Amino acid sequence: MKTKKWGMSAALVALAMSSVSFVAQPALAAGKLTVASPLDPGSWDPIDTFLVAWAAVSTNVFEGLTYRGPDLKLVPGLAESWEELDEGKRIRFKLRQNVKFHNGEPFNAEAVKFTFDRLLGEQGAKGPQRSNYTVIDSVEVIDENTVDLKLKKPDPVLLTKLAGYGAMIVPPKYIAEKGEDHFNANPVGTGPFKVVSYAPKVDVKLAANPDYWGGAPKLDEVDFRFISEPATAVAELQFGRVDLVIPPIIPIGMVETIKSDANLEILSVPGPTVDALRFNTRDGITADARVRKAIIMAVDRAAIVQSILAGHASEIATFQSALSFGHDEALKPLPFDPAAAKKLLAEAGVKPGEALQIDVRGNDATMNEVAQAISFYLQAVGLNATVKPYETSVLINDIIPQGKTGAMFQQKWGGWTFDYDNTAYAMYHTGEKWNPYDKDETLDKLLESQRPMTDQAAREKVLQEIGAYVADKALELPLYNTNAIYGINKRVKGFVPAPDTRIKLNEVSVD
Repeated sequence: MKTKKWGMSAALVALAMSSVSFVAQPALAAGKLTVASPLDPGSWDPIDTFLVAWAAVSTNVFEGLTYRGPDLKLVPGLAESWEELDEGKRIRFKLRQNVKFHNGEPFNAEAVKFTFDRLLGEQGAKGPQRSNYTVIDSVEVIDENTVDLKLKKPDPVLLTKLAGYGAMIVPPKYIAEKGEDHFNANPVGTGPFKVVSYAPKVDVKLAANPDYWGGAPKLDEVDFRFISEPATAVAELQFGRVDLVIPPIIPIGMVETIKSDANLEILSVPGPTVDALRFNTRDGITADARVRKAIIMAVDRAAIVQSILAGHASEIATFQSALSFGHDEALKPLPFDPAAAKKLLAEAGVKPGEALQIDVRGNDATMNEVAQAISFYLQAVGLNATVKPYETSVLINDIIPQGKTGAMFQQKWGGWTFDYDNTAYAMYHTGEKWNPYDKDETLDKLLESQRPMTDQAAREKVLQEIGAYVADKALELPLYNTNAIYGINKRVKGFVPAPDTRIKLNEVSVD
């Protein structure tokens, strides 16, 4: 199996073919950080997204009641403190005082109530985040700086969920006056940076919020440029037009190219991100569990991790990383066994040369290479697999949720709560956006049963049972847990790489 070799020549070829005009790009300025991000999220509304590209920008714009930084510890955010009441069915938050949104609107208990009423209401129903917070029954304002979240049942993961995505606190008056569409493109939060301009598919420019409650940022400006092509992003880093390239842009094959530049360095940290090829369990040959297990056993994932990922990843048995609560070290993946795979395919009545399609994100160079390797492995057991790349936004917004995929489709998941519940519920519960094919009452009941458990040991056992159940059903070909790989210019000081790409830049400076 051949692996691609990337270097400066590859980057230059990509630049020559790119429509981007590099001559027009200004030199990097003091006080300004320029970041290459792989994807324009399309909407800046916290309830509209789950994308790490959104989180990388919006961690600097929005804030939640709680905050979890690169060290993965949960600390106060817009809430100074909290206490659990009524045996975990009510959480009372004491809010920070004298905090303002970027438009000057005051942050208070009414803003918190508005945020969650909106999230759990009609507007939230349009996005993918609502299901993470449906345990919240109502929000009660106690006074201007105190608010209660009343829960239908205890939720041991809720405080972590409040640190990200849908739970980011939004300004009620601004949204009422400007409207939802305006807010989507012109977000306003309480964070250390405020949005100055947003050019779709080009960039989003941020300026320091001098009145930030945590102290004024050290940077004056941050420019997130949307660069989907890995070779282009790396070349821009080398040419000095980008300070920082964030995951998952950098392919493994380009790591050495960056490390060889005296002005640059690679920061690689274990993270929660996992990759898998999930199965269409409704249509075609992959509706048969025997075929799905045969495909899993046909692929040498250890070889892929070593040869293509260069050791910047580890094999997984279930769709979660070792950092995830619910991970079971004792659960082992199906072994690489082509002979057993052929036998299962024969038992399932699959004829040699049977075709199947693998759908992937077109801008994910590493996964494209992995998918090609997998197609070779499948060819060795008699399956004719073709790889179909899609524009990322098309695949994740149109193809997967509507159940229009081929036999296998790429799923990359950040596991942002570091808890298997967030991943498993979204992937396997009936009716969820990321589960267009499978319906399983047993699995639904398992997923629902662990959510209110306050006994963490008992809950962990159920999560591990879910992992084992899913592995036995072979709902996906679990591949690997990747490191979060950042490319950075050494002029950047104080940057801490986040495992989940939620980077906060208020303490960062540039020489």
